[in-house]
Amino acid sequence: MHIIRLLTVDLDGTLLTDRKEISETTRYWIHRALNSGVLVVFATGRGIRNTECYRQELGLEMPMVLVNGAEIWARPGELLEPRRFIEPEGARRLYQLAVDHGAWFWGYGVDSLVHLNEWNEEMFSRPWLKLGIRHDDLPVIERLRETVRSWNTYEVSRSAPVNMEISPKGVSKVYGVRRLCHHLGIDMSQVMAIGDSLNDLALIQAAGLGVAMANAEPIVKEHADWITLSNEEDGVAEAIRRWICRE
Repeated sequence: MHIIRLLTVDLDGTLLTDRKEISETTRYWIHRALNSGVLVVFATGRGIRNTECYRQELGLEMPMVLVNGAEIWARPGELLEPRRFIEPEGARRLYQLAVDHGAWFWGYGVDSLVHLNEWNEEMFSRPWLKLGIRHDDLPVIERLRETVRSWNTYEVSRSAPVNMEISPKGVSKVYGVRRLCHHLGIDMSQVMAIGDSLNDLALIQAAGLGVAMANAEPIVKEHADWITLSNEEDGVAEAIRRWICRE
């Protein structure tokens, strides 16, 4: 029997519906988990500026692993460790790679999200927590992922088949959750992790109970311990009901 002390949930495609909302059913079961003594943690590629509204909606004072682990919050307003950034020359190299291949590009800063059509020379001097590239041609985006992986300089993942997310070396959701667990005195075997995308895979594999959404990428479902319902069917709520509240 799994003893769960910490629940990590991805946002897009997991906690959130396709309309980017938290359903009433999911809110109810999140609070059931909290009332059972389980700590609920967001583990997402999003940054604080577009995550905070969901934390406030749920009324949580909780740790968070944001920007795929580049920001680890011990509690609202308190970072557990310094942020991790991509160096300026790396941003320039990745930007050029995207432009050369006709791809979309964006950067996540501490308090900004900047897209390709807003990019200018000043952007290369900013500290970036995460950079992203998107191309709707799947063979092209896969080649771009392999190119960046071959540099052996960054962590490369994706939150959808058409994109890639680039983080500083060693930064990932599982890194962030491990650091939180160490801080809180919780073993990874006591973690239930729920997600849907490739940037959730290592965390799902490392958790004591790894749960994939029904809408997850096939490789995520293949390596999960259990598959719940989709994000449109309150899959997070169903996992909490089954594995935390055991109803």
